[in-house]
Amino acid sequence: MSSTHNPGRVAGFLYLLLVVLAPVRLIYIPSALYVRGNATATANNIATHELLFRLGMVSDLLCGTIVIFLTLAFYRLFKAVDQNLAVLVVILGGLLPAAIDFLNVLNDAAALMLVRGADFLSVFDKPQRDALAMLFLRLHHQEIVAAEILWGLWLFPLAILTYRSRFLPRFLGVWLIINGFAYLIISFTGLLLPQYEDMVSNIVFPALLGEMAFMLWLVIKGAKPQPLDASASLSAVG
Repeated sequence: MSSTHNPGRVAGFLYLLLVVLAPVRLIYIPSALYVRGNATATANNIATHELLFRLGMVSDLLCGTIVIFLTLAFYRLFKAVDQNLAVLVVILGGLLPAAIDFLNVLNDAAALMLVRGADFLSVFDKPQRDALAMLFLRLHHQEIVAAEILWGLWLFPLAILTYRSRFLPRFLGVWLIINGFAYLIISFTGLLLPQYEDMVSNIVFPALLGEMAFMLWLVIKGAKPQPLDASASLSAVG
């Protein structure tokens, strides 16, 4: 069955593209360039690998764009199951996270300008610019922590739609609900008890594989809304 006639597979490939791009800025760049507690070393790394840092900014913009098309693909897939929940998926999983991604690029842009030391920033010494750059990088992380609330919330209507549909296995819907709660736990831990954020993330990591399982099912098996059966069609005509 081709992806042209299989809206689930279209959504799966968009989801796969998002999964490939998102870790560039979320995981790889922080691990490669940031030095915990050392603003000067971090700023020097960013200056040395400016193209890599800019690649992270581009990945954020691409992810913000992809999530809109991804949730629209889900709307197309699930609108016959429950249109109101499908709209909620678009809002919580597409429009709001995309806005955060685009706004968060401003924090990286500010950090990069401070690292490069533009002429109008000459009133600040380099240690001051490095500290301010680290501040904007921390703000970027705090935006991600806040966005994790949306990463969790959008999975609830998506999980209900998956569970109610007759063209996807119900265990995926259950796993997506667990995945949504895991994101909420990570987010609230980062906001209220940030010193435990990494530990809690490691503990709940298996629950986060729900999205991965859902994505792989869509890519491999696809999903296509089933037409009404004969009896339902006759009753509708009647």
